[in-house]
Amino acid sequence: MKILLVQPRGSGFIGQVSKSGRAGFAGAALTTIAGLTPPQHQVVLHDARLSEPDYDGDWDLIGFTGMTCEIPHVYRMAGEFRKRGRIVAIGGHHSTALPQEAALHADIVVVGEAEGLWPQVLSDLAGGGKRPQIYQNDALIEMRHMAIPRRDLLNQKMFSVYATLQATRGCPFDCNYCTVTKFFGRSYRCRPVAEVVAEIQSEPAKRWMFLDDNLIADGKYAKELFRALIPLGITWGSQSSFTMTKDAELMDLYVAAGGRYVFIGFESISPEILKSVRKSFNRPEEYLAGIRQLQRRGITIMGSFIFGLDGDDVGVFKRTVDFVNAGKIDVALYNILTPFPGTRLYEDLDRQGRIHDRNWAHYDACHSVIHPEGMSSEELQEGFFWAVRETYTASNILQRILRFDAGLKHRLAASYGYYRKARKFCAPPPHPEKYSNPASAVSGK
Repeated sequence: MKILLVQPRGSGFIGQVSKSGRAGFAGAALTTIAGLTPPQHQVVLHDARLSEPDYDGDWDLIGFTGMTCEIPHVYRMAGEFRKRGRIVAIGGHHSTALPQEAALHADIVVVGEAEGLWPQVLSDLAGGGKRPQIYQNDALIEMRHMAIPRRDLLNQKMFSVYATLQATRGCPFDCNYCTVTKFFGRSYRCRPVAEVVAEIQSEPAKRWMFLDDNLIADGKYAKELFRALIPLGITWGSQSSFTMTKDAELMDLYVAAGGRYVFIGFESISPEILKSVRKSFNRPEEYLAGIRQLQRRGITIMGSFIFGLDGDDVGVFKRTVDFVNAGKIDVALYNILTPFPGTRLYEDLDRQGRIHDRNWAHYDACHSVIHPEGMSSEELQEGFFWAVRETYTASNILQRILRFDAGLKHRLAASYGYYRKARKFCAPPPHPEKYSNPASAVSGK
């Protein structure tokens, strides 16, 4: 069969491509699907963020993956292919949460992890007999002898980091806004370290990105992995929980193994709010000390914060920006609270009648789609724009990143990228004083 796998276009300013056709790091979903495809089939990858796919090609099967903000583009492209009589398969986080919706736009829906399902899809199509429309695993896969992603199919020059991989899946925590447990389960599964090392050695790349949702959740495994990475001479980054700052040996090994940057979900500087979203293992009173531990080791910090949580008011934007600047967090990633389908947050807000926008293209954590508790939806949107623009002024960037430790190059490159995006995507709010001086603000709620 001739198979086309398509990366869709999303919204917001995360994961976009520049005018020159450059993107950040490559995702692993489609390259993994390609790796699961037996060699007798021809596989082509197309990035629809750059151009529309060839709708008139003689494809036997077209496969899409899609996050919620990408799914409208997926459905539109799928419709074009199906009008031409082509068979379309859709997988990914959104279709796993809403398989019946996806089934309205696809001949085949893959729910959850593709391992164990994709080969069956291909076998059923080749057999030509009756097949189900929705494919779903009864259990989570065992992370052994996994297919190597087909990175050779990527336009590698398009990405700042094309070599991405997973060593673990799942997360032991259960935050109410997170899609991870819906897709990968709450269990935490680890690949054999030797197989991770072998995958890295199979590529010439020296810059990598671990796509794990929490690489250090099992400290013993993480240390074993980091020790094995040291001789490889690579540099890399990952997502990790703030709990890594409590283990000096873990942080030292992280750096020795080539870890140069880390994405951490701080989410809020309020203990009460963190408790309400089941993230009380984050302790804001420990943030600054933990940040210093990472910075002393030359690790660039990408810190995530969520606006619009219950308990937030219009003052949350300035308080958070002040904290980011005081802590010298290199890259702050601000998100508007978004109730992704499949999460408890979605169920709770839906039941309360607090979701006012169900245009999935807006579910990118950059659009206000809810009625927050402590401000209006408009204030949530404007405050988000204000916080991004204020954080990424030239003066604030410089005072955060100019430190006498390693990693300046990484900090400068990442911050400049967000400086450009802030100016491009975030409109100045009509009343900035409401957010820069919240004590004088009167909510329009």
